[in-house]
Amino acid sequence: MTTQQVGYFVGSLATGSINRILSKALIRVAPANMAFTEIPIGNLPLYSYDYDADYPPEGRALKEAIAAVDAVLFVTPEYNRGIPGALKNAIDWASRPKGQNSFARKPSAVIGASPGAIGTAVAQQSLKQVLAFCNSPLMNAVEAYIQFTPEVFSDSGEVKDAGIEEFLRSYMREFHEFIARVLTVLPPDEL
Repeated sequence: MTTQQVGYFVGSLATGSINRILSKALIRVAPANMAFTEIPIGNLPLYSYDYDADYPPEGRALKEAIAAVDAVLFVTPEYNRGIPGALKNAIDWASRPKGQNSFARKPSAVIGASPGAIGTAVAQQSLKQVLAFCNSPLMNAVEAYIQFTPEVFSDSGEVKDAGIEEFLRSYMREFHEFIARVLTVLPPDEL
């Protein structure tokens, strides 16, 4: 079976982000025929349509990174009940200029962790609305709102709770199967 190339976004710019730890955990439990590349967002200037005629190198690199993968995974915190500004800025860069939306027909999934009991439920719903507008086929089920505790996740991404580890493993299997289904209907060479 062909290896699926998955680009992933960590919505937090913080070095010690719990969502960066969650991304490591997801990669650990993913099916063997999935390969992951982080798509960095920290060096992007704030988006303005003034750049549309001549994208800066950071904007071009972002669009090239998305073009090079089969699917995208968003691992994001929730800031003030919404999408972190850096992540929304990256989506704005990638979806422009008009007619050159990097997310169009690109399979995607959203997950996130928070110390709070509802995880990142509100931010995820908001992010899903943005991605739907960007015409990105979304894995809508399984939904995953992870309550992060240091007792469960090590800094290296090991999951110390068997039930949570199996849930994350199942989530990644579902994402793997979702990508395969979308790419069967919307092959990349026809995009």
